[in-house]
Amino acid sequence: MPAWPYAATISSASLHEVAGRRGALPSSIKPIDWRMSVQGPALPVRCPPGDNLWIHKALASLTPGDVLVVECGPGVEFGYWGEIMATSAIALGAAGLIITGGVRDSQQLIDLGLPTFAGAICIQGTAKDPKGDGAVGEPVRIGAVTIRRGDLVVGDADGVMILPAADALALVQAARDRDAKEAGILERVRAGALTLEIYNL
Repeated sequence: MPAWPYAATISSASLHEVAGRRGALPSSIKPIDWRMSVQGPALPVRCPPGDNLWIHKALASLTPGDVLVVECGPGVEFGYWGEIMATSAIALGAAGLIITGGVRDSQQLIDLGLPTFAGAICIQGTAKDPKGDGAVGEPVRIGAVTIRRGDLVVGDADGVMILPAADALALVQAARDRDAKEAGILERVRAGALTLEIYNL
């Protein structure tokens, strides 16, 4: 049973805690609109710096519901993704985009509403070299996290979490239990209880 339908109401922070504080992508990768959130299976993409041809190839091979997770190496200062690609991704059923590099047409991307998490907003265009060294569907590494096809991606205003597919359902349930416990703590705090007492500090 896939975990992503159950992750929609779980925060990235809760998942990070129950996962042993592992799986968080670098904080430089942020939603272009803080209201955006994404959940779904990862489709990893590796691009040469400054070249987005492999993202076009990924659009041709995605399964509806996939989240494109794109690693661009040191090439952050390029706009790999814009309005046309986002419109195509929506038509093809993509759930969102996570990219270490930049995107452009940012206002149009916000209006389109496809959840978009990027390392930068950048106007500089990209090449499309058919001989470029890239891949679709192979594992990629972003920060300290290796992302494989089918891993669960959960992103919100706080950041992006990657959960291994084999562990995702159990971790999502653990995060739901954690959130329920925290709801009780919030009630106590609202009533005047001290956090020093609640956490036995």
